[in-house]
Amino acid sequence: MSARALRKVLNQQQQESSLSTTANINLSPENDSDSSPDSPRPFTNPFDLLNDQDQIQVRDNDSSDDDVSSSSIVINEDNKKNISANVNNNKKSKKKKKNKKKNKEVSSSAGDMGSIDDILGGLSVGGNSSVGRSRVSEKKVENVNGCKTCVLQVDPRFLNAENELRRIFGSKVVSSFEKSNKAGSSRQGRPGRRVSVTHRKTVMVTPSEHWPRWDGSLSMELLEEKNKDRKGCNYFRYVPSATYSLAQRQYEAFQASHDLNGIASVLLHHPYHLDSLTTLADYFKFSGELQMSIDATAKSLYALECAWHPLFNPLNGNVQLKYVHETNQPIFTALFAHMKNMDRRGCHRSALEICKLLLSLDSDDPKGALFCIDYFALRAEEYKWLELFSEEYSSDNSLWLFPNFSFSLAVCRFYLEREEQLKENETKATSSDLMKQALMLHPSVLKKLVAKVPLKEQVWSKIVNHSFFATDDSGSASLDHLINIYVERSYIIWRLPELSNFLKDSALSVIEKMEINRNEAKDWACVRQEAFSSDKNEYSQLMVSEFSDSIPTIPPEHLQNLMVDPRLAQMHNAAAENQENIPVVARAPPREVANRNALAVLFESLLPWADYGPREDDQENGMARDDQD
Repeated sequence: MSARALRKVLNQQQQESSLSTTANINLSPENDSDSSPDSPRPFTNPFDLLNDQDQIQVRDNDSSDDDVSSSSIVINEDNKKNISANVNNNKKSKKKKKNKKKNKEVSSSAGDMGSIDDILGGLSVGGNSSVGRSRVSEKKVENVNGCKTCVLQVDPRFLNAENELRRIFGSKVVSSFEKSNKAGSSRQGRPGRRVSVTHRKTVMVTPSEHWPRWDGSLSMELLEEKNKDRKGCNYFRYVPSATYSLAQRQYEAFQASHDLNGIASVLLHHPYHLDSLTTLADYFKFSGELQMSIDATAKSLYALECAWHPLFNPLNGNVQLKYVHETNQPIFTALFAHMKNMDRRGCHRSALEICKLLLSLDSDDPKGALFCIDYFALRAEEYKWLELFSEEYSSDNSLWLFPNFSFSLAVCRFYLEREEQLKENETKATSSDLMKQALMLHPSVLKKLVAKVPLKEQVWSKIVNHSFFATDDSGSASLDHLINIYVERSYIIWRLPELSNFLKDSALSVIEKMEINRNEAKDWACVRQEAFSSDKNEYSQLMVSEFSDSIPTIPPEHLQNLMVDPRLAQMHNAAAENQENIPVVARAPPREVANRNALAVLFESLLPWADYGPREDDQENGMARDDQD
């Protein structure tokens, strides 16, 4: 109802009340009781509607209409004073009603808040957040104690190298670099209409736009669920399809003939054949095309991740892909190559996460990830995690007995002490004690480090020539192999001045200690012999060159001979020569070896068609036999 219509109705009622003499308005205290909290519907004065029209609109329409219709009021001039008093009383009652509604709203909101607090308190998320966090942390601790590989849980945020590059160089620099690469690739591309392909979102790598669509040639099956020896670990295996098996047979045929063109033709029809991608990645690496090698490795990882089982979640560290299954071996090869590529790009945290993933997939560690995970942790400055890993990871031997962990834990404690992150009441050994212990346990490491880094101060010649550090042999073939791997992998961190001085001071302290007590060297020799008691090299499957940063390259003119089998080219030449009635040479002339790359000659000598002619000794023996005859 508008204000004008309400005012007209009130004027008509005033005129009728002046003519009527029997109109009386009951203003007794009983009417005040209607406005009391006990009454179900309080008395409402229609004059208040003019002043409080905005508040009337907020109210319920039904209740306001009932109040107006039920209050038929006839006003008399003799009762104007009483009406004003009634208006004041109604205003007071209305204020009481408003206060009552406010109190009800406050109480209801308080009740709702109380119920919300109770619910959130039950979920350990609400008001008492410290209790909830403590409960969550207790559950995490229980999970840590229950699962052996929980320390190898992978953080998916750091798996992508582009994210780490953005943190290092800034998002603007990385975005401009990516735009320039896309512009260059679009200029080099073939003219024509480009078809956009929607790729799956993967965790390990980001698929490129020019990659073909995933063909589904691989899948994964669940072999065993929850082994008793390892709690909560599921065992899986990759399963190839019929088309993939056909491509594999073609690849093996071309591999036997060393035909890289044939291997490339396999990828034309089966773009995600893993062995072909691995072969081309190695070829591009040796030829110096590192970006193409990285792209081939990333494409292999994309195919392997697209084939994951719904229950396969390697980020939690509770799944196993045993290396003994031949179909599982490509993922280990691809992850190891991808880890080294990330390290060369300077993405050490990404390399650390990939190394954790590689180590968690098979507890037997077929690729030797345990002997480089400490290096990536130091380069990524994950010092606390490295100490936690050395304490909780289960292995046949204590990790501090391995040469890489003996020295890396000392370096880790050295940086933690510099950052003042160790507590005053902590009873752990100091970095100096750990370094002395590492030098006394593995004294042959020092001489190899000094030669590899290299450390050219005069004091190092005095240290290396000491009788305790002069030997290169540790007495165990396995330990010598692990020492060579550690020196090849981690020598670069010892070029830092603070670490080289730290190593020098510790070595001088060990020399002084050995001169005082010579029997201590024998004690450490007994520990070393007991830890590595095998006479055979138990780690012979791990090549030292696989842990090196240097990449051996072969000139492209020498790699061209590896692309096509020369016997096939000779057959085509023979057919052409027969048409021209030219005699065919049955055997290709021997290749010259002098003034050539030794590594190229080595690879070429492995080919079945390589011919370098008879040896000089054979020629001399043949001439001698002819003379005797």
